[in-house]
Amino acid sequence: MLTDLIDKDLKVLFCGINPGLKSALDGYHFSGRSNRFWKVLHQSGFTTYQIEPANDAVILEFGYGLTTAVERATARADQLSKEEFDHAFENLRNKITAFQPRFIAFLGKAAYKAFSGKKNVLWGLQPEDFCDTKVWILPNPSGLNRGFNLEQLVSAYSEFHQYISRNNP
Repeated sequence: MLTDLIDKDLKVLFCGINPGLKSALDGYHFSGRSNRFWKVLHQSGFTTYQIEPANDAVILEFGYGLTTAVERATARADQLSKEEFDHAFENLRNKITAFQPRFIAFLGKAAYKAFSGKKNVLWGLQPEDFCDTKVWILPNPSGLNRGFNLEQLVSAYSEFHQYISRNNP
């Protein structure tokens, strides 16, 4: 199990679907070799340098945090059941209520769909808040997500970073 990197009043709480097996084993978020999260975060302007997974807690210094929708580690997110998402909803809601980040950024649509009950969601800013927190949907940076290349990921994350910079100085 991965430990959340979370604090009060974060600009963004990034919410992955669930830990990959390597991340759970290492104890560091996004430590799989093919995961592009740290590279994308840096290249899109969220961090001034590329954080190494072993130093993942540094993300808090930038005003961002990390959590997962479901705690159980799997090789692929599609190995999670609807019941696991249902069970995880209350836990995530409690975190958001307690820590009150300005945004929660779901990495991929799966968790947000499960939590919101919506069948179709678009990328980007969502019309409804989640526990009084603004919601943004970003593509999942997992190496298994071949629907987005590095350039497309950086573009999507840059759009979010620019939005935050304009609307939350």
